[in-house]
Amino acid sequence: MADRQGQFITFEGPEGSGKTTQALLLTERLQADGLTVVRTREPGGTATGEYIREILQHGRSGETVCAEAELLLFSASRAQLVTQVIRPALERGEWVVCDRFFDSTTAYQAYGQGFDLDKVENIHQFAVGSTVPQCTFLLDIAVSESLCRMQRRNAEQQTAPDRFEREALAFHESVYAGYHALARRHPERIRVVDATRPIHDIADRIWEELNDVLTRTG
Repeated sequence: MADRQGQFITFEGPEGSGKTTQALLLTERLQADGLTVVRTREPGGTATGEYIREILQHGRSGETVCAEAELLLFSASRAQLVTQVIRPALERGEWVVCDRFFDSTTAYQAYGQGFDLDKVENIHQFAVGSTVPQCTFLLDIAVSESLCRMQRRNAEQQTAPDRFEREALAFHESVYAGYHALARRHPERIRVVDATRPIHDIADRIWEELNDVLTRTG
């Protein structure tokens, strides 16, 4: 895979599905294959994006963020990340591995909160232009397992759940359904991976799927 240049890979999935872990493992495997890799996350990845992340996840502004502002803040963070980090890395021929991207906003804000899907996707287009992932891995776990993992993680780290983790069960179920609707709409880009298997089995499956995607896209 070392001869492939400038690929953009994203990880998606419900809370607690292992996105951060698998993004790290894939980064390490690509680097071992001789590639230069930039690993980043959403929202965040830039000074501006990290500040927006604090507002979105933990209410650092001190006031309730309305749903419309929330949608635009995610997109603002994404636009900054694309302009400052992702696009320059790809232009240098480097790989980019990102923990969440615009599919999260579609799942959470369109399917979860009920925003018009076409309007949300138009905002994505404005924010990122032609910078679209070559491959997206959807780490698939049931909502019940997702909630259990969140609770365990917060207990182990002694942290309070963030704003999205505190949402009602119906919201998380809508997000889950939204992710799978996106996978059906974009089967060549979005690969669904069983996230209940052992960590390194998941990593091996991701590696196989990535090679398949890159072979198909030439």
